[in-house]
Amino acid sequence: MIVSVGLVEGLSTVEVELTGTFADASASQYISGRYRFTDEITLTPSDAASCAFALNDVTIGIGFHWERKERQVFRGAFRLIKREAGLSVINDVSLEDYVTSVISSEMSASCPLELLKAHAVISRSWLWFPKVSPARPGSGHQVGSREILRWYGREAHPYFDVCADDHCQRYQGITKAFSSASAQATRATAGEFLRYQGAICDARFSKCCGGITERYATAWEDEEIPYLESIYDGVAESHTYNPEAWIRSRPPAYCNTDDSALLARVLPGFDQETRDFYRWQVAYTPEELGELIRSRLGTELGPILDMQPLARGPSGRIYRLKITGERDYIVIGKELEIRRALSRTHLYSSAFVIDNTSGRFILRGAGWGHGVGLCQIGAAVMANDGKTYIEILQHYYRGTTVSV
Repeated sequence: MIVSVGLVEGLSTVEVELTGTFADASASQYISGRYRFTDEITLTPSDAASCAFALNDVTIGIGFHWERKERQVFRGAFRLIKREAGLSVINDVSLEDYVTSVISSEMSASCPLELLKAHAVISRSWLWFPKVSPARPGSGHQVGSREILRWYGREAHPYFDVCADDHCQRYQGITKAFSSASAQATRATAGEFLRYQGAICDARFSKCCGGITERYATAWEDEEIPYLESIYDGVAESHTYNPEAWIRSRPPAYCNTDDSALLARVLPGFDQETRDFYRWQVAYTPEELGELIRSRLGTELGPILDMQPLARGPSGRIYRLKITGERDYIVIGKELEIRRALSRTHLYSSAFVIDNTSGRFILRGAGWGHGVGLCQIGAAVMANDGKTYIEILQHYYRGTTVSV
């Protein structure tokens, strides 16, 4: 299978550096060197294993706190299509090469092998799920003048299968696949999918659940998916807890780790800049919050007087939040919309408690990401402790199996 990955969009010109020999549709050859294109073209490599193309200034982490530009190198075909917004760069690559890139882009190629194998299975499953399952709705919708209920689904890209950034799965070509372990993990799991009652799973994942994973409906549409339920990210099978007390504490969990050597192995370089992923804190003045709401949502509330969680998921992630200002109030959800509204980029998660002290709102939070499905840092700790990729997957996705 060939996967079409959108790398960059909306360009007037595209500069690319080729390594090896490529050919266009008319069989004209393009040897190693730099080229500039202003119109549609498809370049096919003469040898998939040795030919590559490089792009400068590829933006990664769009809209998140780690956003930056990188030079990236890709295998497979280089394709330009022209649309009203400009040129789009598309990489046509085999499914297994795509998976190899994803698992060494989402995490590090120096991860424990069993984590890379687990990630290969879920990345392959996540990509394949829409091809064999009924389409789900895309983004949510606005309800009323004082409530915004919005989620961000996996809308189909009209001109390619998936994008290369966090909206889909991180895909950074062969740039990050510096270890043979990533290719080994893909080969060892070739053709394997995560399945529930025989069907391929919509295998969601996030960086750090904060000790308890979240249910699907907290982040997306109101649908209960049995294998995307909330589970404790630890050894105990059952526990009782108060969400706010949980967030204010640092309970034991797989993803509660400060093992700097392990984190250096499993996190890509830019992710290593974020070390307070299990428990974190931010603070705002009422005026700063009011300006954030105005700039992010286009709503004038004035200085903020109060923030009240109206609904939380099992992990403590808020999915309905009432924000009251001097001029008006608004209710926002779901979890990603809350994270976007309360930060210039994104809050780490919507699992937070709110303290209003000394004229400042202090948000004390847990976890990094939506928290649904596999917790990448927790899975890394499990792999480091000797768990197999099957054990890791069955921990995070209860009732599932792995098969071709």
